[in-house]
Amino acid sequence: MNLTPRESRVHLTLLLGALLGCPLLAEPPKLLSETGLYKAGSLNVDPVNRPYSPQYPLWSDGAAKHRWIFLPPGTRIDAKDPDAWDFPVGTKFWKEFSFGGRKVETRLMEKVDARNWSYASYAWNEAQTDALRVPVEGLPEHHPLPGGKRHSVPSVEDCKACHETGRPEVLGFTPLQLSTDRDPLAPHAEPFAPGMANLKTLVEGNLLDPPQPGLLRTPPRIPARSPRARAALGYLSSNCGSCHQAEGPHAKQGLLLRHLTGAKDPEAAPGLASTVDQRGRWGIPELPAGQTRRIARGEPARSSLLYRMAHRRSAVSMPPLGSVLVDEQALALLRAWVAEDLKKAR
Repeated sequence: MNLTPRESRVHLTLLLGALLGCPLLAEPPKLLSETGLYKAGSLNVDPVNRPYSPQYPLWSDGAAKHRWIFLPPGTRIDAKDPDAWDFPVGTKFWKEFSFGGRKVETRLMEKVDARNWSYASYAWNEAQTDALRVPVEGLPEHHPLPGGKRHSVPSVEDCKACHETGRPEVLGFTPLQLSTDRDPLAPHAEPFAPGMANLKTLVEGNLLDPPQPGLLRTPPRIPARSPRARAALGYLSSNCGSCHQAEGPHAKQGLLLRHLTGAKDPEAAPGLASTVDQRGRWGIPELPAGQTRRIARGEPARSSLLYRMAHRRSAVSMPPLGSVLVDEQALALLRAWVAEDLKKAR
């Protein structure tokens, strides 16, 4: 077996970890060009890395994004649990962030053993010829944004805070996100381009174990009473559901926003059942005690979920990580959904 120097280091690290009875995670490469994303000596993406585009993108202060997945040859994704795909060791995900047409950072997730992922962020140089791995504590306020705000490159702990709230997971590569039944009203929707991975390419390429032809016969979608409700619930599932789900440290709050594959009843959708007319522990400061609801049917001003989305102060803002600018497009969608669609559903 001929191994590259990088693969040899990973192999040795895994062997030592097995001998010691604990994982020893290999240090990611120092340069993005060394991670396997590009063809050697160029910035052309290696065709073994498949691009993909989730139908409900995560809001990241208006960044343009590109994403790729690498699956080791001959491997398949363990798809027995549709809501917790298990990726083979050696799987890599990259996500590139650009502002104003310039690449600012690229993030890497790599599955290094049966239970562990490594995380690294790379900051692009001024010449846009390569990106250097940033320190584990990240780069706070690295790039300017509108309104005097600044984009921060996340720390490793920030990455884990989103990807490891329960079992480690990849947030944008799920049956719902890759569904062929894409939501035309999804905020910040990105076009599906030829060559991208989705459920069709995964099923037809025999990349899921066991095979999942049912995902093509009945593509996953958010059950909802209206197109706007579908988009609103999809946005909440993508942007909030990684933390607010039935597993992990936030489960005890009872705020469940993550869509589960196979859900059919629009009235039982997590984004409705745990929010609409439900009291939470947090109250809107301007309202009398007891008047706040997570989502107040027909009343955006009494809805704490919308209030916290509209504020970026650390003690108030939701989500607490990953953005410093309010997502005005999504906020307008959610306000209209609460004020009009939910009011009609009384």
